Amino acid sequence: MDDYRFLADRPVEEYHKSDIGFLACVILLCGLGLFALFFCSQNLAQRMFGNPFYFVKRQLICIAIGLGGFFLFASLRMSVIRKMLPFIVIGAFILCLLTFVPGISIERNGARRWLRMPFSFTLQPSEFVKFAVVLFLANLFDKLERVADPGEKSVLPSVIGLSLFSFLVFLQKDFSTCVFIFAVGLVMFFESGAKLTWFPPALLLIIPLCILMVMQEPYRIERIIAFLRPEDGMHTYNYQSIAAKRAISSGGFWGSGIGSGLVWINSIPEVQADYIFAGWTEAMGLFGVIVYFVLLGMFAWRGCRSSFYCTDRFAAFASFGCVTMIVMQSLMNSAVVCGALPATGIPLPFFSLGGSSIIVTLMMCGFVVNASRCNTNEGEDDFVNTTNSDGFEVRSVNGVKVYE
Repeated sequence: MDDYRFLADRPVEEYHKSDIGFLACVILLCGLGLFALFFCSQNLAQRMFGNPFYFVKRQLICIAIGLGGFFLFASLRMSVIRKMLPFIVIGAFILCLLTFVPGISIERNGARRWLRMPFSFTLQPSEFVKFAVVLFLANLFDKLERVADPGEKSVLPSVIGLSLFSFLVFLQKDFSTCVFIFAVGLVMFFESGAKLTWFPPALLLIIPLCILMVMQEPYRIERIIAFLRPEDGMHTYNYQSIAAKRAISSGGFWGSGIGSGLVWINSIPEVQADYIFAGWTEAMGLFGVIVYFVLLGMFAWRGCRSSFYCTDRFAAFASFGCVTMIVMQSLMNSAVVCGALPATGIPLPFFSLGGSSIIVTLMMCGFVVNASRCNTNEGEDDFVNTTNSDGFEVRSVNGVKVYE
């Protein structure tokens, strides 16, 4: 008979508690993100909307929606999530196609990356593609592990799916997100045990292709020039980067505080979005930066630990991909703000204003929490007492039967 249960209920002997350390990191990052969003955006919100809490309220609404996705993916059984996977992948694909439909999509600066939603909200399909790609690749990698004959194993479906979604995002004129999704996919290939000999030929093909993509748009070339020559374009294409660096340097060790001491935040265009890390650094200084990266390191450690000890291969691959996606995105955004990488449109998870970003981030975190309950406790013996058909008591220690 088919099993129609949806919630991830398990027998007592197979049940493990959620990773409290990971949950604490998620809560702290969300809290710090809202705090940073408030003091970075209050002046802009007051000038534009007459309400210093305008952006914070919108972010809170999106966090509430994201928490719904968090509890959904933290509660569903992995078998149910795998059954939902075709709908998730097809849904993300359709959302990407809708960005090319006039009237539904929103065009900004020549790019169509957003869809119109009620109450002046927008939806960015490329954010949902990140989660869909992680689940899609994890499912295929798990199937490859189950194939006994090495001659029947093929990564071609994985490569085609990853390339197709990356290309759809590129057509939305979102080159940085396209490259980022593909890079996370390559990391997942490496984690799944793909042969290292595949990567050099892949790079020989990817690097010229990326150069060709950059040359197609003038603004992408300007970003490369701004990165290579940071002293040029102080009032044009390099203005935002220079203002961010000034904000970072003015913070010192302890920061300028969150009151009237903040000077350079107001000079950064849309600081509440991709450059919110500069506002956080000016307010909190080097001490705040250290706190953030320590917290991000704890998030990465607890998340990767859950995936490494997970007994379900699909959950292990997918949770690793979710953690990698969030951590790599955080490092990339902070590197861009500090001038270590060319400017991109990658937001800072938990901090940047953006409904789609925070919703998908919380959904990924919910999945990691679900995977943490499938873990084996390293260093702890799992005792299960049963009785065999002859009436003898049998104790199973870590899966090994001991007759008593």
